[in-house]
Amino acid sequence: MTAIQEPVPPATAQDQPYEYARTELVEPDWRRFPGWHDVTDAEWRDAQWQRVHCVRNVKQLRALMGDLLEERFYEDLLADQREMATMSMLLPPQMLNTMAADAGSDPVKVTEAFYADPIRRYMLPVRSDRDLAWPSHPHSERDSLHEAEMWVVEGLTHRYPTKVLAEMISTCPQYCGHCTRMDLVGNSTEQVEKHKLTLKPVDRQDAMIDYLKRTPGVRDVVVSGGDVANVPWPQLESFLMRLMDIETVRDVRLATKALAALPQHWLQPKVVEGLERVAVTAQRRGVNLAIHTHVNHAQSVTPLVAEAARTALEVGVRDVRNQGVLMRGVNATPAALLDLCFALQGEANILPYYFYMCDMIPNAEHWRVAVWEAQELQHAIMGYLPGYATPRIVCDVPYVGKRWVHQLADYDRDLGISYWTKNYRTGIEHSDPEALQRRYPYYDPISTLPESGRKWWTEKRD
Repeated sequence: MTAIQEPVPPATAQDQPYEYARTELVEPDWRRFPGWHDVTDAEWRDAQWQRVHCVRNVKQLRALMGDLLEERFYEDLLADQREMATMSMLLPPQMLNTMAADAGSDPVKVTEAFYADPIRRYMLPVRSDRDLAWPSHPHSERDSLHEAEMWVVEGLTHRYPTKVLAEMISTCPQYCGHCTRMDLVGNSTEQVEKHKLTLKPVDRQDAMIDYLKRTPGVRDVVVSGGDVANVPWPQLESFLMRLMDIETVRDVRLATKALAALPQHWLQPKVVEGLERVAVTAQRRGVNLAIHTHVNHAQSVTPLVAEAARTALEVGVRDVRNQGVLMRGVNATPAALLDLCFALQGEANILPYYFYMCDMIPNAEHWRVAVWEAQELQHAIMGYLPGYATPRIVCDVPYVGKRWVHQLADYDRDLGISYWTKNYRTGIEHSDPEALQRRYPYYDPISTLPESGRKWWTEKRD
């Protein structure tokens, strides 16, 4: 006889490591900044106004903030630009407005709120953010994923057997401090002389299309840059239509952080109408068209971002997905990740898809987390979201590609070296007989190592 179980009372909030509470999206009031005190709703929604009023230097930031920030913040920011920054400053009003939204008007409190703000930490880095003992890992590289080595034509990276990355342009509407393509994207900084695309856009696009026509094994094209929001729409639409004329191309993904940083762009009538033409063509030809955006914190998910995502879905884009980057001080806690995922999935119809570990570029050690920390975070977020909306945390291993953080083959926790294997050859390894047997290393930030590991790396450096 089966015993009848007494009903179990529902768990209280204190029983769970994370408590979900639905939060309504809010567009912070940009008028709190003295420089935008008189900006109208119509101006704020205008993409051209947003682009014209981007903050590009400290002088413009001062003019915007008035007396709200103390001098120490500007000095810290200037020191970073002189000594550390790998990306130049370019902040759309939309993104800057999500920083320290509730700090008030006391300069001391506003300054402290700016220092602590997760969006500020990766969009407007200051020198005191950095790991001054180990600003860069000894194995960091400008092109940390070796994408340019795998160009089959300029800007077209063929790393995976069935997928390519098409870098259409080397600029963005905004520049993230942790940009993995910091060797190519954006203006040169005091630290980094940027590489340049040399072909004319039309010639580069012709070469890409020609390669794809000659390479029927490629079925998936990520159209990126830079950011496709900086490609003139007629040019982008023409390229996408040509892509979908290639019978073997079955997936097209548009990569744009601007969906979150400049949603006004994706709400322009000419862009919406053009996107609908592309989406209808994709549906007719059986091509999966998706937008991949890049949101790293729940503060970035505002009503305008949700409107832009839903508009894309309404005109026929199959999916809008998020590929964030895992960064210390930004989102590297279970609560921060889950808050972001619920804001994306529940309020903006953006599917949480990936969180990449921050790549091993120069001066990025203060952002990066160790593999074991990423594994713990993956464990911590399981079970709260729908399975299809539970993001995978991945490590993009040089010469390997994306791997779930639990897929490593071996791990020296003392030295912070993990080893990874792969099941395919990249575009530069077709004649390498050892490519599928080799173990490829990846390195934890030295600050996360035990004392013995930190000592080993220090002695190796000295």
